[in-house]
Amino acid sequence: MRRIDFFKRQVMAILNITPDSFFEGSRTPGAAAAEERVRRAVAEGASIIDVGGYSSRPGADEVSPDEELRRVAEGVAAVRRIAPDMPVSVDTFRAEVAAKCIESFGRVIINDISAGEIDPEIIRVAVRFDVPYIAMHMRGTPDTMQTMTDYGDVTAEVVEYFRAKTSQLSAAGMRRENIVLDPGFGFAKTLEQNYELLGGLHRLRETGYPVLAGLSRKSMIYRLLGTTPAESLAGTTALNWECLRQGASILRVHDVREAVETVKIFERFRLSSPAAAVPCADRSPIGGQLKNEL
Repeated sequence: MRRIDFFKRQVMAILNITPDSFFEGSRTPGAAAAEERVRRAVAEGASIIDVGGYSSRPGADEVSPDEELRRVAEGVAAVRRIAPDMPVSVDTFRAEVAAKCIESFGRVIINDISAGEIDPEIIRVAVRFDVPYIAMHMRGTPDTMQTMTDYGDVTAEVVEYFRAKTSQLSAAGMRRENIVLDPGFGFAKTLEQNYELLGGLHRLRETGYPVLAGLSRKSMIYRLLGTTPAESLAGTTALNWECLRQGASILRVHDVREAVETVKIFERFRLSSPAAAVPCADRSPIGGQLKNEL
């Protein structure tokens, strides 16, 4: 698998092997639909493909570990067939699903919406296989998270959570270069808190870890505008630009071409207008050389 630098600005394409994801246009149940999605994502410039088999939207159907694994395996297999060198992440909070995917397909990134809070064993899986691990901030579970939005300062609390979490991950044996942080837009945050967190995203980047931003077509866009997920591409593009300006390096999106173009324009703008600064350094405190062979 090709080398990946998580500090480089890039696009992660969402591949939902689910019948009930919140954005209907992203649902790709079945091998043929998955292969078509992979071909398009590759052609449009995705750097990573994120495969999920369990919708995390509130009220989504419960999915057994066996069914989640079947779906995820179908998606990862599609990526391996179409783009064997493409880095793949597996969007799961279950250690069993992550471990079996790695055993079947080799090294993948684990993208855990619970940062090990739901199934602590998943951290040991990431350490045992020495694979990259994306830790996302969420309180509770997808069913309970929106009842757990009581924060004093949401940005400060998310940053402090990750200071403690990264210490925990390091103590468990996870290498620093394997850790990516996701603030969890839409997960246990109100609409107002999501925008507050976005405005302070540079504070998370200042921890020295790469930051993934996943707000593609989410409710913080369509509820504000009184529209729907299907009508939220322009809003997504606007917020993706701000995430880049605040120091995020990975954009997790449904719409790859638009995000890739946003990254390209942003990088050209930064070259022409260095005074229009990102609120924090572009590089990690150890030189931005944390790369992974996937």
